[in-house]
Amino acid sequence: MKKRTTLAATALGLVTLGLVAQAANATGKLEIFSWWTAGGEADGLKAIYGVIQKDNPKLEIINATVGGGAGTNAKAVLKTRMLGGNPPDSFQVHGGAELIDQWVRGRLMADISDVWKSQGWEKVIPKDLQEMVQSGGKYYAVPVNVHRGNVLYYNKAVLDKAGVKPPKTMAEFFAAAEKLKKAGVTPLALGSQGNWQITMLFENNLVAAGGPKFYRDLVTGKVAWTDAKVKKALEDTKRMLSYTNKDSTALGWDQAAGLVLNGKAAFTIMGDWAKGYFQANKWTADKEFSSVPAPGTTGSFMIITDTFGLPAKAKNVANGKVWLEALGSKAGQEAFNVKKGSICARTDCNPKLFDPIGQRTMKDFAKDQLVPSIAHGSAVKESFASAINDEMGVFLQKGDVNATATRLEQQAKSLGAR
Repeated sequence: MKKRTTLAATALGLVTLGLVAQAANATGKLEIFSWWTAGGEADGLKAIYGVIQKDNPKLEIINATVGGGAGTNAKAVLKTRMLGGNPPDSFQVHGGAELIDQWVRGRLMADISDVWKSQGWEKVIPKDLQEMVQSGGKYYAVPVNVHRGNVLYYNKAVLDKAGVKPPKTMAEFFAAAEKLKKAGVTPLALGSQGNWQITMLFENNLVAAGGPKFYRDLVTGKVAWTDAKVKKALEDTKRMLSYTNKDSTALGWDQAAGLVLNGKAAFTIMGDWAKGYFQANKWTADKEFSSVPAPGTTGSFMIITDTFGLPAKAKNVANGKVWLEALGSKAGQEAFNVKKGSICARTDCNPKLFDPIGQRTMKDFAKDQLVPSIAHGSAVKESFASAINDEMGVFLQKGDVNATATRLEQQAKSLGAR
């Protein structure tokens, strides 16, 4: 993705309340499949359901959620349903490789270019996001949000008590971690169930070690996984893991955020759905907690976008399109993202509705270098992303930098990612 200095201008003359005439008075059933069950995720989903049911009170929404961070469990259930010819009417999927390689190229998704055209989304959704839901010039999903993956959250009271400032560089992070450890506080909270959280640490450290261009070259197969900068990122990840809670394999991301919430840990590095978790637990941004970019990644934006499309064999196609229209609407995205912790995929949402961290995220999204996430399905094909997660699980236990780099390179070649 290319660096952008401005976003698309606000479109005029669009229906901003979200639902066009076609969307009103829908009846029957609408099954929505997602993994949004925790904190702000569930609150955001409830908010978007409220938007659609306000104009469609007779529409029965079936909330088919399967818990598990990053969709670890949900994706397995979804695959069984999709391949078995029993898809939901719409489902959550990360934009980029996860959507295109698995579902679109498998001819399991319907072309929704007509919905994009009727709603005028090309005027208010940036091209970077459009490309993440396109294949062959056709649209197959609508982005509902933009998450940032390279975020370090911190408990302000814990840092103040320890005399620690929010770190910007890797050196500052390790100095802060050592000081916090001596103060009897876990420096970095980690919940590593499913291993994808370790992959997030690793991908952020890859950007820190080599910069956004190096990272993009790596994930597109132009650079070997045995490169010295990859090994530097692994070394930094290994060192970070030494400052985490010992029970990380038993915890999910939200439980790790809970350690920060209750003052047992100072930091957690997570996507900004963690902000939604903190706010759902009555914390206020820049009061009890705040955030900075993950160490060494200032100027880069690890982009993650949740999207929804229409399965080719969906039972309730008309209602599925009503849902997509609501998701892409200004009213829908404002209602959803304020709760979820993310920012709108649209460029015309009202910044004043968002907390100070959200407003800073909007500004960074407009100017930073965008890099796609490995852990969340945008950067590499699913088989390789899964292999990286498995390697990170082994790395957590053994911490062998050279062996891990070698196996990643072997996996990349065997899976066609190099």
